[in-house]
Amino acid sequence: MSAAEIEAEVERLAPSGLIEFTGGEPMLQERELVPLMSRFLEKGYTLLLETSGERPLDNVPAEVHKIVDVKCPGSGEAGTFRMSNLQCFSRNDEVKFVLADRADYEFARDFIRVHGLEKAVNSVILSPAFEKNPGARRDSSNCVLDPRLLAEWILQDKLGVRLGLQIHKFIWEPAAKGV
Repeated sequence: MSAAEIEAEVERLAPSGLIEFTGGEPMLQERELVPLMSRFLEKGYTLLLETSGERPLDNVPAEVHKIVDVKCPGSGEAGTFRMSNLQCFSRNDEVKFVLADRADYEFARDFIRVHGLEKAVNSVILSPAFEKNPGARRDSSNCVLDPRLLAEWILQDKLGVRLGLQIHKFIWEPAAKGV
């Protein structure tokens, strides 16, 4: 699709003026994505970018609300976060950690504290990982880490973070796609 075709389709699908770029990893298409973001910002859209933080973010326009996932050890992708991206955060941005166990929690807690994330961004979100093959029940039994336990750790450590649950997995069957 050309940029004009993309623009027309977005205007048809997003009359609210809110666009979220997500993936896979949207920054793999940085060369095309950044100019597209600039184009939509000029038209007055509010833009969100959901990214793993493994690709450089310094070319993303400052007006774009970044939601950056720092991979924990339990993900098997620890160490992929690009540390230079810490300099790209603003008070409008969010940093998210998906946790599988206590070791992931401690990694996230320490990362948050060492890098001053509670003051650097709008919010830090800790979220329990979901089972790869969840059952049909729409409750926390599909979480790898019990959300209540996670809440207790957050309160115990007095972290200024939010507990985030993938609410669509509680509304629809957890394995449902496209909801």
